[in-house]
Amino acid sequence: MSKKKIIFQGEPGANSDLACREAYPDYEPIPCPTFEDCFTALTSGDVDLGMIPIENSIAGRVADIHHLMPTSGLHIIAEWFLPIRNQLMAIPGASLSTIKTVESHVMALGQCRGMIRELKLKPVVGADTAGSAREVSEAKDVTRAAIASRLAAEIYGLNILKENVEDESHSTTRFVVLSREKKWAKPGNGKIVTTFVFRVRNLPAALYKAMGGFATNGVNMTKLESYMVGGNFFATQFYADVEGHPDDSSLVFALEELAFFSKELTILGVYPAHPFRDTFAEEKD
Repeated sequence: MSKKKIIFQGEPGANSDLACREAYPDYEPIPCPTFEDCFTALTSGDVDLGMIPIENSIAGRVADIHHLMPTSGLHIIAEWFLPIRNQLMAIPGASLSTIKTVESHVMALGQCRGMIRELKLKPVVGADTAGSAREVSEAKDVTRAAIASRLAAEIYGLNILKENVEDESHSTTRFVVLSREKKWAKPGNGKIVTTFVFRVRNLPAALYKAMGGFATNGVNMTKLESYMVGGNFFATQFYADVEGHPDDSSLVFALEELAFFSKELTILGVYPAHPFRDTFAEEKD
């Protein structure tokens, strides 16, 4: 029987590849050039799951994903948190004194601004971390370096010139796991996260009123982000995560109130909260 497959954006050795190996060790990780290609492969049935980065604790959200998910028809069935450890690497023979440029995914470059400034390197945006490592390896140029994972250095035969170069040791990327099938977690089995998108009606204070139901029903909203729809400055969609299950009475009432003030409301997934969430619980005064 062939292994089940989980697709990720990037090349072998990317952080998404690491997330796949950690979260689903029995699955075969499948690299894919773009997020759009990942969604297409998953929708068409070529693979079983998708491991998609949605945000980083330092660099912020992965913008493309918010636009792709609501229209994909795919469902979030899990989340995964991966602590990011970035390595500065170059070909054998290169050193910190020979390198002039550093290549990586824009989010990785954003996570390592301090080191880049310190070494006076010119950042070069690449498609992804592992792809940048591969290109540096192929170029055989001692002035070029890459920021990528330790796995990428091993795969592409690069030497690590400086270890763990991220600005903050707590740099962590959150991934969501996508599936064609809707698989809502059952209520009553630990902490649950519900993710949804909505668009409020064009009414004064509509967002304020739409959010009121979460406050009055004691539902904790852990994420609320807005983004434009179709390039229209005045068509705004919101992406939200809340703690709880849609069958919980408190969330039932909150979502009913949200729906009343919204012209669109779509639940993208109901899934177990990853244990990592417990490590960043806000301290109470």
